[in-house]
Amino acid sequence: MAGNFWKSSHYQQWILDKQDIMRERQKDLNNLTEEEYQKLMIFYANLIQAVGEQLKVRQQVIATATIYFKRFYSKNSLKNIDPLLMAPTCIFLASKVEEFGVISNSRLLTACQTVVKNKFGYAYGNQEFPYRISHVLECEFFLLEMLDCCMIVYHPYRPLIQYVQDMGQEEQVLPLAWRIVNDSLRTDACLLYPPFQIALACLHMACVILQKDCKHWFAELNVDLDKILEISQLILKLYDLWKNFDEKKEIQGLLPKMPKPKTQPPPSSRPTSSQAPGSSSDQHGQSQPNSSTQQQQQRA
Repeated sequence: MAGNFWKSSHYQQWILDKQDIMRERQKDLNNLTEEEYQKLMIFYANLIQAVGEQLKVRQQVIATATIYFKRFYSKNSLKNIDPLLMAPTCIFLASKVEEFGVISNSRLLTACQTVVKNKFGYAYGNQEFPYRISHVLECEFFLLEMLDCCMIVYHPYRPLIQYVQDMGQEEQVLPLAWRIVNDSLRTDACLLYPPFQIALACLHMACVILQKDCKHWFAELNVDLDKILEISQLILKLYDLWKNFDEKKEIQGLLPKMPKPKTQPPPSSRPTSSQAPGSSSDQHGQSQPNSSTQQQQQRA
């Protein structure tokens, strides 16, 4: 990608501190363990991947959408906006930012219906995708506002290609390293480290797996090898979790534990601008009464 990463909003605003992420995440960890939270993030990353593949977008669009998703929930609780709505919204926005072309409203909803009902029926009981395009468009507004319109995302793919070419191991190492980069999107690495460091960590892991001697090449690099090791450990931890994660069996128990939006009394049938789409007061286009309102209605 053209431009200077070190002067970009990606580096200046979206390389976050781990303690800040964990502080924001604590609201969700009151309901979930850290492991359960990570399993939910894997699930929704898989959902974004499936919707992207159904729409036949490039991998870079899927990667950008996944990072938008992780950025949003790095500063918001899962209860703020339903992740099932946020996932396709991120794809919708990323397709425009990455110049893939605007995805038509009907095509987006059809892809969501197909993926939720057919590929993720085990999680949602074969139900229909519950949102309309108006929800997606409103959710896109909230996403843009939270991202502070920082749309440009730098990915590890380009530096990875450059490193592999310099190493002279393009045909042997690149396919595996590329897959590890894709897997890294299911960790917090994209929130914590610059993309060139993620590329180096994935390249090193690929060389170790394929038993390629790369010690001399890495020794000549002027990089913080401790950071490369930290990223590698994050990805290895993901693989350990993923290996023991039976998604089809476990996700039905995890989704009900996920924090849900609080219901709000209905001042009107139309949601106000302060209500996020995908909240319980907006899922069906109208507010749901809280318990006290219901009691008043019963007494009346």
